[in-house]
Order: sequence, then C-alpha cells, then structure tokens
Amino acid sequence: MLFLKFAFAAGLLVTAAATPAFAQDAAAAPEAAVAVDPSGTFVDEYGTSFQFSLCGDGTDLCGVLTNLEGNSATEENLAFVGKQVMQATQTAANEWKGSLTAGGISAEATVTQVGPDTIEIQGCRAAILCQTLAYNRAS
Repeated sequence: MLFLKFAFAAGLLVTAAATPAFAQDAAAAPEAAVAVDPSGTFVDEYGTSFQFSLCGDGTDLCGVLTNLEGNSATEENLAFVGKQVMQATQTAANEWKGSLTAGGISAEATVTQVGPDTIEIQGCRAAILCQTLAYNRAS
C-alpha cells in the first residue's frame, strides 16, 4: 500500500475495482443523470487533498494538489503541492478522463463524482499497478 500511495502522490496513479452505483446510473441514462458540482477541495483518508475546478471549455476538470500527509509527504512529492497535476475531459455526466502527472510519472485516470461530496480517482499504471482513492469534500 505504501508503494501505491507513494505512486499516487507522485504520479497520481489510481483505479477502481468496480464502477460506483451513482456512475452506473449516469452511464445507463445520461439524459436523466443529475450533474453535481466537482469544484472545491476534496480530501482522502490520509489527508492528501486536491482543489478541483472546471477548466478549459468549462467541462474539463483540473486538479491542483493542495496537501500531502503521511508517508507521501516526501521532499520530492511536496514539490508538487500547489501545482496543477491533473486535467481531464468530461466523458459522461459526473465523469472525466485524462492525465494525472507529477514529476515525469503519469497515468491515465478516470475521475468520477459519485455523490455531491465524494470523488473517486481511478486508474492504472502499466495495467498492473491499480488503485482507487475516494476523496470527500472538505467542509
């Protein structure tokens, strides 16, 4: 887990084991899906946080790494705090696909807003190192 957490913090490499029910509903009936606002600060269980905002044409999602905690807070990783490390294009209601990049390490990832206050980032590096991390809206 430490390796994957480090890889996520450095390269933000994540994936989901299963599609969240909220996302499944949106995929099944996109016209009936209720879009939620992904803008704001979201924090994972370790204390790592991102500031997400709509960018580009207003439907892209950008993420700035705002904090690192625990074993991920290495000198190398801390260099990316305050920097945009993610940009993704909207592919469905509440879903964006794009790149997560930090320091020469990158991964394709999917960001899914599974509820008004929860975002999951999912992706794989080399199709074998996979992980899902959930982020909850900071109050």
